Amino acid sequence: MDLEALRHANLSALNTAISDWATVVKSLTRLEKQSRDDMKAKADKANWAGVNATVSREFISRTAGEFSDALAQATSIHNILKDTYGELVGYRDKLRQALDNGFEKDKLSVYGEAGGGFRVVAAVHPEPPGTKEKAEALRDRVQSLLDSATTSDSTAARVLKAMAEQADYGFSGAKYADRDSAAEALEKADDMAKLAKDAKKMSPEELAEFQRTMAKYKNDELFAARFASELGAKETLQFWNDLAESHAGARGEELKQLQSIQKNLSMTLATATLSDADGMQEWKKKVLDESTSLFRANPSDPLRPNSAIGYQVMSSLMHHGKYDAEFLNAYGKQLLKMDMAPGGLPGMGTNDLWKTGNVTDLVFGKGNGSDPLVGYMKALSHSPEAALKTFDDKKVFEHMLESTRYTDRDGSVAHALEAAVTGYGDGEKATDVRPHSKAQVALMQAVMHAVAQPGTGADLVNKATGESFGDMAAAYMPEISRSISGEGAESIFWSNSQRPEGLDKLDVTRFLYETARDPMGRAAIIVGESVYTASSLEAHIAQPELFDGRTEDAVKAISTNAGIIEGIVGHSVADAEIAGDLKSEKDVNDALKSKGDTIKSVLSSGVGVGTLALVGTESAAAMPAALIGGFFGGIAGMAVDRLIDAQQLDGALDQALYDSGGKLNDAHESANVQTQESATKAVEKHGSKELTEDATRNMIRVAIQEGWNASDTMLEGAHARPAA
Repeated sequence: MDLEALRHANLSALNTAISDWATVVKSLTRLEKQSRDDMKAKADKANWAGVNATVSREFISRTAGEFSDALAQATSIHNILKDTYGELVGYRDKLRQALDNGFEKDKLSVYGEAGGGFRVVAAVHPEPPGTKEKAEALRDRVQSLLDSATTSDSTAARVLKAMAEQADYGFSGAKYADRDSAAEALEKADDMAKLAKDAKKMSPEELAEFQRTMAKYKNDELFAARFASELGAKETLQFWNDLAESHAGARGEELKQLQSIQKNLSMTLATATLSDADGMQEWKKKVLDESTSLFRANPSDPLRPNSAIGYQVMSSLMHHGKYDAEFLNAYGKQLLKMDMAPGGLPGMGTNDLWKTGNVTDLVFGKGNGSDPLVGYMKALSHSPEAALKTFDDKKVFEHMLESTRYTDRDGSVAHALEAAVTGYGDGEKATDVRPHSKAQVALMQAVMHAVAQPGTGADLVNKATGESFGDMAAAYMPEISRSISGEGAESIFWSNSQRPEGLDKLDVTRFLYETARDPMGRAAIIVGESVYTASSLEAHIAQPELFDGRTEDAVKAISTNAGIIEGIVGHSVADAEIAGDLKSEKDVNDALKSKGDTIKSVLSSGVGVGTLALVGTESAAAMPAALIGGFFGGIAGMAVDRLIDAQQLDGALDQALYDSGGKLNDAHESANVQTQESATKAVEKHGSKELTEDATRNMIRVAIQEGWNASDTMLEGAHARPAA
């Protein structure tokens, strides 16, 4: 910025822009709240079918997200403009004051010159003593103010341009409290990209700085996009390959440092892929181009031949963070084509495909990163949208599930499948209700069918996959209940699913039986059934008009269903004991507590989000608003407490609930008590004109027994079982 521009700067237009943006922020704050609390909330609860259930709901959800991003970006722009205006006004006023003081006190004049320069001359002749020194001091003061104003103006322009480039359409969602923080993010990105140009030359101090910076800025959109695009795609892959090679065999604190860098670099790159900036578009394209390129840390050293191809390096940086869905699908399409290329039965040939060569340990954890499908499946587990699209291809689904028999990718595949069928990313806390789409239900049915296959399906359930299969079952309790109960129970077993009758009863039976063999899988089923049963009982007792019939009939149907599901689990455990492969009692109890704690955190996260998802939004929409917050989650929370705290209950056996998985009678009695307590607590809490405590307990006792007996009959016809 030159002298005359700052001295005569009229910043009224900038001030007007700040006022305009303040108005925009105020309006967007109101609109964002309305879109989130009104429009999106109603769409989540709406009982839509057909196109509305998919297109309209998704459109409204994305629109609400755009309002949120727009607010974030508008707030940042307002803050940056306000900071810049304040600084420029300050520099202009200080410049004018310096010029006035120079003339009045020291008789010095300052003139601007063509090209942006300026000169300081004496305003009187002869020159007073000390004029030269005073002129130099004024010159330095003026230049300092001009430099500061230039920095203020240029960094604002740089930051605003970077923010605008993040999204081709819509808004980026980048949010900054002031201009300096945004400018610092860009500066740090440049510094880290420069450091990463040669991993082999990074000093311990530089590596520590890289670690700290990635941890701080991993979710910063401007930093992430700038870092990745400045470093370059091929250079990113080379950096990680070289760093892994340089620190091969790391132990102790060094190992922890490398694991931290891998995690935060993964999250940084994931954030970067969300950017639509030209540099990131090129970065994503180049990653795909380099996917089969060979990367070696020391190409000229024959004694260190370690090498990896692009897929292996990139996938090792996909274990954390939510990558752009389009990028994941494009990357996966190429990778899966290569993984599925070997002949033979589905999934079999991939075992040897990625074991060739001498690959550096790229992940500093379990395995060494040689199988790129592990990292890719990890990425899908954090991106439900991309996961569902990937597994929607039946050949891909069959190949990946079958490949778990021959590789170590079983856990990552199971997590990706869980994300696809539930709509929640791995580790994501439930904050809203996500109805199951037709595609999700179809995929869940495919998973159940695969696990239900006689002779081969049981092998798919193991320590790495059992918990995910159990979580899937818990999330699909409404559909499972509809499947078991059959047609006519729609108004008893509420569901917000687009295809509530989409599961096959035989497959459901066998899937629950096989999954229950794993402690974590069993725990998820038990907790999921308990929550769904408790919240369903509470819904019908609190709001009898939900079912066009007697409340006791609804309670009986729910209790019978609980008896069937708990019976399948109980018989699975008893059969495992007979077969001699039952897990220890400690494993069972630890699993139950772990799963119960997780579900309780969901139940306490808001207005009964967890139970609302299980009961279904149809019932919530039919209830008075005052009741929704009042009872959703309450009785279900008590049910979970009884499971994980081994609470002693009146009428229960003299032992903790589920304290001995191998005792069939104990499991039966625990299911009976659990269901009775949920119902009577709901009656006590809400009152009921139809139900009394004694009659309700007896009715549930009979219904549980009927369901338990039915489960035995169902299993006899569905599954070969060991003889006692």
